[in-house]
Amino acid sequence: MSLPLPPLRDVIARHGLSAEKALGQNFLLDGQLLDRIARVPGPLEGERVYEVGPGPGGLTRALIGAGAEVTAVERDRRCLPALAELSEAAPGRLHVIEGDALAIDERATVGEGAHIVANLPYNVGTALLVRWLDAQDWPPWWRSLTLMFQKEVADRIVARPDTPAYGRLAVLAQWRSMPKIALPVHRSAFVPPPKVMSAVVHIVPTEQPEGVGIRTLEALTAAAFGQRRKMLRQSLKSLPGALAALDVVGIDPTRRAETLSVDEFVAVARTMQSPRRPGEDF
Repeated sequence: MSLPLPPLRDVIARHGLSAEKALGQNFLLDGQLLDRIARVPGPLEGERVYEVGPGPGGLTRALIGAGAEVTAVERDRRCLPALAELSEAAPGRLHVIEGDALAIDERATVGEGAHIVANLPYNVGTALLVRWLDAQDWPPWWRSLTLMFQKEVADRIVARPDTPAYGRLAVLAQWRSMPKIALPVHRSAFVPPPKVMSAVVHIVPTEQPEGVGIRTLEALTAAAFGQRRKMLRQSLKSLPGALAALDVVGIDPTRRAETLSVDEFVAVARTMQSPRRPGEDF
């Protein structure tokens, strides 16, 4: 879908927009790159997309151009006139909400089965990701996540055991979903260029392992990685049932958290939860 709009740089200049460091903003202006990001979730014709922090609407243009119906949440009211122009150019395809993404009831606002696609503001990116991965109900309301992060955060999401980046975020992202780095993004693609490289991460929910809930796993990984240099027998001694679960599963308590696979964390959490009623969380 081709939109009758001026170049994004002209829109930014006309509205006097500049990326605000306090809001974690960095604008993407490369149309080809934006189109590539919009293709990561798969065909979007007729699909619903939820976007956080659209700014002047570069990625929003690409999503609408790919055929999506977009609900965008923007807290920077300076960007609203530019987004209003985009909404007028694509009637019925863009709904803009002024507000804080951390305070939005997303399920009620967007409905079930939407894709989340966003060049996330750096200062809230991880918090939003954890919120989306942390749902008690699974499968979640969203169908997929396509999100821009600092490369350091992206590496933590997809990290494997026994690597420096492996930690709670990797376990949270991998125990019931499948994350991958879809494409790297050079710092020069942004205006202004950030000090760090970035990457787009694509996450698709998978089936949740039976007999374990998110709260149990969160408690386990918080204790284990909270003192990651210590042996598990030390880091887990204050968590009820954890050391006994290690013994049942057959995990050496002298190991450290970063050596355990995601499946091993799930097995320990399941064993911790097993005396409880089926489906009851820790």
